[in-house]
Amino acid sequence: MKTYDQILAEIHKKQFAPVYFLTGEEPYFIDMIADTIENGALDEADRAFNQIVLYGRDVDVETIANHARSFPMMGERMVVIVKEAQDVKNLEEFEKYLDTIPETTLLVFVYKYKKLDKRKTFAKKLDKKGVYFESKKLYDNNIPSWIQGYLKGEGYSITPKAMQMLADYLGTDLHKIANELKKLMISLPKNKAIDDADVERNIGISKDFNVFELQNALGCRDVLKANRIVNYFGDNTKENPLLVTAINLYSYYAKILKLHCTQDKSQGNLASVLGVNPFFVKDYLTAARNIPPQACIRNISILREFDMKSKGYEIGEVNEKDLYREMIFKLMH
Repeated sequence: MKTYDQILAEIHKKQFAPVYFLTGEEPYFIDMIADTIENGALDEADRAFNQIVLYGRDVDVETIANHARSFPMMGERMVVIVKEAQDVKNLEEFEKYLDTIPETTLLVFVYKYKKLDKRKTFAKKLDKKGVYFESKKLYDNNIPSWIQGYLKGEGYSITPKAMQMLADYLGTDLHKIANELKKLMISLPKNKAIDDADVERNIGISKDFNVFELQNALGCRDVLKANRIVNYFGDNTKENPLLVTAINLYSYYAKILKLHCTQDKSQGNLASVLGVNPFFVKDYLTAARNIPPQACIRNISILREFDMKSKGYEIGEVNEKDLYREMIFKLMH
């Protein structure tokens, strides 16, 4: 099965497969491949005659087959893109048409959030005849390196702190992350090493009041700094919802606990085990010296409690500023 990068590289070289079946839980990679084909398979003048975009809820298998079996009008190929293909009823019945599609057709199925049963003949035949691509969600700890790779591809580098700030703030929505990175790049010259000040100035994430700095304050047992940060969060809950902060801190304490359980505490091994940039290993070692395993377990339990409270469980109306203060007090005492 070809990777995302391999598929895009071939498309840019105009090396097209006859059929693309793009499926899986991560829409970003699916959309990027489909959009690249839609915008680049044909010259702009040919698209009006030889490219058609269908939507799953509006078509059936026979309609897709009829368009796919059409021949191009004074052009090299016919491009048929079926968006929202997961809404096509009985799509697997298209298997009987696969061998009837002419070599001049480029057919794309955009089948998001679901997966075909790869044991069935339809999936096997798609994989044999063309490109069957399964787009997988990235885990939280994969996001920083994805940001770094995206920026590198555009001619930028980024400091570890700025990279982690973006990952903590933007979450795992790759479309959202890519849009914010584009805004960032518009404001900065090529080959710029993006730092935390650039992120603060152009995206609005405070370089001093963010989850990354809160984690460092907790790891260093800096009560004053931790309280300053959560007071800022409490005054800006729209940008810093307690639920998101609690999830990030849960991951933080889980990593410290994992560090305690790891015998090989070399920088390279810990970076791999914890899923962090090697630059941050020293911070986790400091935190482990200040937070023993029992405290990690207790704090994880506390964060579960405040996850529920942030949703109004058993407390009625939620005052996030008060919850922030109570949560940070319990975590540090």
